[in-house]
Amino acid sequence: MPEARAAMSGSYSLYLDVLRLLAALVVLVSHAAWQALPAGVRWWPDSLGHNAVVVFFVLSGYVIAYVADHKEHDLRSFWVSRLARVYSVAVPALLLTLLFDRIGMALDPAFYAAGNLAAYDHFGVRLLASLAMVNELWLVSIMPFSNSPYWSLCYEMAYYLLFSLWVFGGRHRVLLTAVAALLIGPKILLLLPVWLLGVALYHWRAGYRLPEVAGWVLWAGSIVGIVVFQVADVGAQLSAWSRGWLGDWLHHRLHFSKHFVGDYLLALLIGAHFLGTRCVAHRFAALLGAAAGAIRAAAGLTFSIYLYHLPVVFVAAIVLEGVPPGGGRFAALVALVLAIVLPLGMLTESRKDGLRRWLHAHLPGATRPQLKEAPRA
Repeated sequence: MPEARAAMSGSYSLYLDVLRLLAALVVLVSHAAWQALPAGVRWWPDSLGHNAVVVFFVLSGYVIAYVADHKEHDLRSFWVSRLARVYSVAVPALLLTLLFDRIGMALDPAFYAAGNLAAYDHFGVRLLASLAMVNELWLVSIMPFSNSPYWSLCYEMAYYLLFSLWVFGGRHRVLLTAVAALLIGPKILLLLPVWLLGVALYHWRAGYRLPEVAGWVLWAGSIVGIVVFQVADVGAQLSAWSRGWLGDWLHHRLHFSKHFVGDYLLALLIGAHFLGTRCVAHRFAALLGAAAGAIRAAAGLTFSIYLYHLPVVFVAAIVLEGVPPGGGRFAALVALVLAIVLPLGMLTESRKDGLRRWLHAHLPGATRPQLKEAPRA
């Protein structure tokens, strides 16, 4: 059907890849700026990195709805793909974190202590919780050493679980989803509407029939809205407002979900941008098509850039301590981090398909080839 083709057309898919890559780079830049630029030079609010994660959540919901509709039609195939995608990067990310934290603490232990940048008490609990993706259940927030961006991966896995149980759970889906939601707890569920917005955008058929002029209005208007939201730091203002009626204790315990009111508003702006782009993506076809190979290759490293960068940023900041804060140090730090992270990403991303094949062969429910009977004499 036309809607299915438009849902992930070539130009639209490339545009989403560009957004995904930019969001990962924004998170990296926001962390690098903390270590390299004087506070007065940073013109953007501190919420920049968190807001980029909202882009990931909306995009993730959209993509997961698409693959469940077109590629992964049962619970097993869905989870083979998800586990291969996540653990091909998550396990190396944890190993990288342990390695670079050890290097950084050997070089300058005071650097980590001064900013509470890494947590190593209860080492086994932190490691096991990170491997099981249960760091953020209920009101708990278990930091995986220095790799704080890992939090969003735990949210994502919870959303995959809820989605898969609802879509593939059959007649017991309501009960199964409710039990899973009870185990996950309120903190992760607070940002579930952001993720589900992406699912809704994919399934909203009327959205595929918008006139092009409406698409341009949504495309341009959403960009203006997102810029105003960021520059005015609307999310922080709404978070302060919600803190007034939630109370200090609960607001703090929500950790990465405490900005949920602003995240809802930002998600609507991002959703409007996705919707508008889907209507006008064909206008970018020539431009995006000319760089399609480079876009696909760079976007394929997005997950690695996001999940590997922060422990490397800290060590790079120590190495560059002698360089005065400013644009030169910032550029050198970003370049050094990318020089380390990108080759690692290429290496680990290349293992994803092999892990998928292994999971497909070894997870319960694998189909076994039937042995042919020997011909009778």
